[in-house]
Amino acid sequence: MNYGNITDVPGIKVGNIENLEALTGCTIILTEDGATCGVDVRGSAPGTRETELLDPINLIDQVHAICLSGGSAYGLDSASGVMQYLEEQGKGYDVGVAKVPIVPAAVLFDLAIGSPLIRPDKKMGYQAANQAKKGPFSFGNVGAGCGATVGKITGPENCMKGGLGSVSIEFDNGLVIGALVAVNAVGDVRDPLTREILAGPIDPETGKLVDSLVFLQESVTSNVLPCTNTTIGIVAVNAKMTKAQLKKVAQITQNALARTIFPVHTMNDGDTIFAVATGGDEFPVDFIGNMAAKAMEEAIIVAIKAADEVAGAPSYKSRN
Repeated sequence: MNYGNITDVPGIKVGNIENLEALTGCTIILTEDGATCGVDVRGSAPGTRETELLDPINLIDQVHAICLSGGSAYGLDSASGVMQYLEEQGKGYDVGVAKVPIVPAAVLFDLAIGSPLIRPDKKMGYQAANQAKKGPFSFGNVGAGCGATVGKITGPENCMKGGLGSVSIEFDNGLVIGALVAVNAVGDVRDPLTREILAGPIDPETGKLVDSLVFLQESVTSNVLPCTNTTIGIVAVNAKMTKAQLKKVAQITQNALARTIFPVHTMNDGDTIFAVATGGDEFPVDFIGNMAAKAMEEAIIVAIKAADEVAGAPSYKSRN
């Protein structure tokens, strides 16, 4: 059965948990039996854990989960809960005296909406991992996308709601590529074909959407609060790939952000993309990478169109 999300990729499960009052949450992508993983960190204000491990020159080449979380750097604690869950399941890298689950993580900043004092923690990470499964799950104000916002270049008070999105692409040869993303960008989000602004800064006087690039051009500087953004995501494929190849896939997938978010990879974004392969046939890196980017483009748009208005931040749905 095709669920239309990243769990269509064999070996991938997803668990989401969120606090709708505090407006934060985390998303766990389980690869319990191990998956090869690469990463590309493109934004200049990242919050990450275990990403250095994924450098192709380093020893470990299998991960057992990826944690995407709100809560800024505090949210990295949720990965510890995922480790606890996996240890209980007997999953991890065998070091002889124990199995150590490998759980890279990336976070986004959502403390400016909801409660800044409640962040995803070890308990939340454990709960999300414990309920991870294959099959349908909700998009928008879910998991790591719960408190996500976009369009903050004119100031956070003018933003719109971001969110969580996922898609999958299946090919006749049995290949499946999935993408999952939490969109929380400085910039506005646009349709990659028409360049229509779907969500971005709202002019408080006219109620119209502001073109972030035009604003930046005219103002030179932005009104973004430091380190308060970030789009984080993952692409997955049922193919045989090395860490080096997957790092390249992650790099190519960042093109999806460049085709939908304006501006992107700023000094106040920590944009991070993971790429995992669960095993199967071999395919050219350029093919996998560009199809992964296509899937990520679609997932970004799904995230924006599925989001609901909260805490004074209107959504695409509430304005259309």
